[in-house]
Amino acid sequence: MNLKQLEAFAAVAEEGSFSKAAKALFLTQPTVSAHISSLEKELGVRLFIRNTKEVNLSEDGKILYGYAKQMIILQKKIETTYDQTRKDGSHCIHIAASSVPSQYLLPQILARFSEKYPQEHFKIMETDSAKVVEQVVNGNVDIGFTGTVLDKKYCQYIPFYKDELVVITPNTDRFRNLKKSGAGKAAGKEWIQNEPVILREEGSGTRKEAEKLLKKMGLDFDSLKIVASMENQETIKRSVSRGMGISIISRLAAGDEIIEGKMLEFSLDGESGRRDINVVYNKNFHLSSLAEKFLRVVDKVYPSL
Repeated sequence: MNLKQLEAFAAVAEEGSFSKAAKALFLTQPTVSAHISSLEKELGVRLFIRNTKEVNLSEDGKILYGYAKQMIILQKKIETTYDQTRKDGSHCIHIAASSVPSQYLLPQILARFSEKYPQEHFKIMETDSAKVVEQVVNGNVDIGFTGTVLDKKYCQYIPFYKDELVVITPNTDRFRNLKKSGAGKAAGKEWIQNEPVILREEGSGTRKEAEKLLKKMGLDFDSLKIVASMENQETIKRSVSRGMGISIISRLAAGDEIIEGKMLEFSLDGESGRRDINVVYNKNFHLSSLAEKFLRVVDKVYPSL
């Protein structure tokens, strides 16, 4: 038994999928499967109950998971305590980011970081905010970027960018007239509940913040006419522009299409329509010197940190 096998086992348990675990660990699926097979053979037990749709822990797997997480966390503590960056200046930083910061904020940070520290490199995982935080909690990444705050033990959130959520609609006569009439202003958003709505997927920071904002505005989120939930923002924007419905997304994501006239935007509730984009790390782990360098670069690019 070795730590690589236990890491693969814990990742499958957390992701509920061999393919997702492989992506999270930057491995191939056959490698993850081989690790699990070797572990099951060595221990003489079945660790997972598999079917065509999902993978669940067996009773023996649940017991092993508790021990495996302790060992993995201890390994991370040892690695960060004796970080080789202090010795040779070369290391890899692992980053998980939700879609908005990953696509619209992180590229500028990475470019500045590479310019300042050309010998360093990084691995980026793009997923939803809930999984970003999960990766941080489990010690699988050094730093995360999220569009919301989730109440998870040991997580330290540092806001560094103010984003705005907006309602996007097709650029049609009906919505142009709505915009001209002023009915689309924050004081009168009841019309949203009469429209078909496309939302981000469960676990998305944008969806979580949109739900909080609408409730604050006195709109019943549960009564929305939700016609689809989608992971991909580009698919959402194309669906809106073609008349499938309206959506609530980051203005960062919608900016180009709004300027080009493909869609219309309606502001939400003034300052309340703004949300923080956050850097998150596990305060239970010692930050490596490379991670500290990275945070300093974030502060240079977005000084509000």
